[in-house]
Amino acid sequence: MANETDAATTALTRGLQDALGDDLVALMLYGSTARGTQVPGRSDRNVLLVVRDASAATLRRASPALSAWAKAGHPPPLIQTEADWAASADVFPMEIEDIREAHVVLAGRRDVISALVTTVADQRRELEREARAKLIRLRAEYAVAAHDGKVLAELLVRALGTFLVLFRAALRLTGAASPADPVALVHAAAAAAGFDAAPFEWAIAARQAAKTPALKAFDPLAVGYLAGVERLVGYVDGLKAES
Repeated sequence: MANETDAATTALTRGLQDALGDDLVALMLYGSTARGTQVPGRSDRNVLLVVRDASAATLRRASPALSAWAKAGHPPPLIQTEADWAASADVFPMEIEDIREAHVVLAGRRDVISALVTTVADQRRELEREARAKLIRLRAEYAVAAHDGKVLAELLVRALGTFLVLFRAALRLTGAASPADPVALVHAAAAAAGFDAAPFEWAIAARQAAKTPALKAFDPLAVGYLAGVERLVGYVDGLKAES
């Protein structure tokens, strides 16, 4: 599987280089694969593509390489124009800092990361908005799944990746290091925000296909998971005065 994924990445890189030429400003891998924490069969291979322009004509040239990438089971790259990317620091500061922290340049003619400057205030504002939105969704999905332990377990594992991103962003706001190892990351975020790390440790183990205790209907572990996200939102909200 790893060789197949590497082959797909190589094919995407070469295909976009051939199709776009100098219009390809930057192509980079980010997320868990760039951090070295990917879980085979679960982790997405996330790619950012920055182009000189994103006209229909440019996208048409890129289409064969992108279609092959999608058929290999990978999510489509984020596509930004050079100008849009430069103007996005106040809109997507959390994502930019996450990419800055861990990325692999696959191709391109210039560094599109180092020149971007984000502010703590913008990072906190986006983090609170994203955390609140994810909490609202988690509550709804929990209410639907809570009566079935198997479905409840699937929910906690599926949602984990999103919350790891939010944990990293929360630690970044305080200037604290965000460990690459997911268990260490959960412990650091739990210590900062004041929630129980155990439900998220369970989800990490289950995501990595380790043998974990099955959940039952309305399982206390899932209750703790929900409470942890609620505590994260409160913690981020409390950072307003510092940003």
